[in-house]
Amino acid sequence: MAEELIPHFSVAWKDESRPEAGFEYLYLTPEKKARFEDGALKAVLTKEVKVGGETRHVITTIIGAEEGLGVECLKGSGLIAGETARAYEDIFTVTLVTCRSVGIGAYLVRLGQRAIQIEGQPIILTGAPAINKLLGREVYTSNLQLGGTQIMYKNGVSHMTANDDFEGVSKIVKWMSFVPDKKGSPVPISPSADSWDRDITFFPPQKQPYDVRHLIAGHQSPDGFLSGLFDKNSFEESLGGWARTVVVGRARLGGIPIGVIGVETRSVENVTPADPANPDSIEQVPNEAGGVWYPNSAFKTAQAIKDFNHGEQLPLMILANWRGFSGGQRDMYNEVLKYGSYIVDALVKYEQPVFVYIPPFGELRGGSWVVVDPTINPQFMEMYADEEARGGVLEPEGIVGIKYRKERQLETMARLDPAYGDLKRRSLEKTLTPEEQKKIKDQMTERETLLLPVYLQISLQYADLHDRAGRMQAKDTIRMPLQWKNARRFFYWRLRRRLNEEYVLKRMATASSKELVSRSQNLKTLEAWFGQPKFGTDDMNVALWFEENRKVVAEKIEKIKMEAVAYDVASLLRGNKEGGLAGVAQVLSMLPVAEKEEVLKRLARA
Repeated sequence: MAEELIPHFSVAWKDESRPEAGFEYLYLTPEKKARFEDGALKAVLTKEVKVGGETRHVITTIIGAEEGLGVECLKGSGLIAGETARAYEDIFTVTLVTCRSVGIGAYLVRLGQRAIQIEGQPIILTGAPAINKLLGREVYTSNLQLGGTQIMYKNGVSHMTANDDFEGVSKIVKWMSFVPDKKGSPVPISPSADSWDRDITFFPPQKQPYDVRHLIAGHQSPDGFLSGLFDKNSFEESLGGWARTVVVGRARLGGIPIGVIGVETRSVENVTPADPANPDSIEQVPNEAGGVWYPNSAFKTAQAIKDFNHGEQLPLMILANWRGFSGGQRDMYNEVLKYGSYIVDALVKYEQPVFVYIPPFGELRGGSWVVVDPTINPQFMEMYADEEARGGVLEPEGIVGIKYRKERQLETMARLDPAYGDLKRRSLEKTLTPEEQKKIKDQMTERETLLLPVYLQISLQYADLHDRAGRMQAKDTIRMPLQWKNARRFFYWRLRRRLNEEYVLKRMATASSKELVSRSQNLKTLEAWFGQPKFGTDDMNVALWFEENRKVVAEKIEKIKMEAVAYDVASLLRGNKEGGLAGVAQVLSMLPVAEKEEVLKRLARA
């Protein structure tokens, strides 16, 4: 508010003897108006009127002498909001909510995406007193009711929480240890006491729920530590309070940082608190089954993929164990279709290696397979399946209910069971009396009752055999089956090779002429440089070759860059001879005499 005007404006009363009757406008006298005019700068806009011979300047707009009185603040906030949103797409952004964040401050927390919230510090749009005034009664007793960690950590706005500033900063530092120091640089590899060359000793139970964190990070059992896929004590979970049927975080594999998405196999409760502003609302606690994508967990998956890709530039491991999406009425209304498509949107734009791995006794079916299939982003995505994993359109029970019903099971029984087959053949004889037919049918029914449970299991086994890793590989839907015990060894060298390979491929693409950039051709060039067989499968030797021959590779890329410049110059000359020659002449005029003579000699030899 423009404080400088408050002591100087006058009021045009409707009846000066009765001020309670109200007023018509505010105005300045000519003397007062002159005080607020300084050349082109005007603190107030007025309209001149004459009232009983008196000149009045009716105030139409107050601008104020100082900045920061109104909409310019909103403009600045919009500028900050836009820059923050763009920054998230470009660099690593993180917010430490160390005090109350209100209005645009709350939006900036979300626009930076990654947020660590200190306990007792709310993230709100409007304060509790203002809302109480709007509602006309005391509903909220604290801002924490609106935006404390029990709200913002549970809905995914805050990725992590901390008890104090020191803990919050410590978490940021640890988070940054996973991130490259500059955009486009290799990921930071840390020394690891956990050797890459070891077995995975934690094995998930078959057809029983378990904590997927044990699969990722290992588990301390009564008999000792059972190791997981990633380095011991390296897994840092984020978004842990939101959509708990999916587990996301960052871990290390032989010291190499990697984003991780796992699937909770246990059922969880999704608590939606009652709203104190609505007396009729009650707390809702629906159960969410493990291995199923719900609207919130699909959104969480897409959010995590975007976080790993933007700014963090991390490779990604998806331990895929989903039976599908929840397609009930409530979940369809809550936009499960939209959030599921967000996963595809995020993977399409992913620019680092992505490994989709169906873990032992895991399954990937229907729409959940579709949204993580490597054809979404074939340059960066690869899919693997454990030898004990399953994948298909429907579960065996579902496909048997459609393709191998009771009638077909009875046909199989007639073919494989001599007793039932003989009864069926006899039942078809036309010479049988009604009594004999009834007797045979009773015997058939008795045999069916005895054997159908077994033949149902046979049909389920037959359907299950279609879902094995061998068929996935034969149909080129996965790269290869893996043994869980040795998966750490495989993924360590595969990840190390792919990171080195992608770093070189990106440098080659930058060095090449834009008209000649071809990833497939660059891969063939790399294979030729490697000069040994099994370039596509010998990950250890390829990774070591990249690391031992960095100088040689850099020299070859410089040669590609030189050839690209020559090609581009020649292309310009072919496209516009006069303009190209004029450009060459301009360059020659800028060179020192000795260099100019050398260029002319080379041109004369051409």
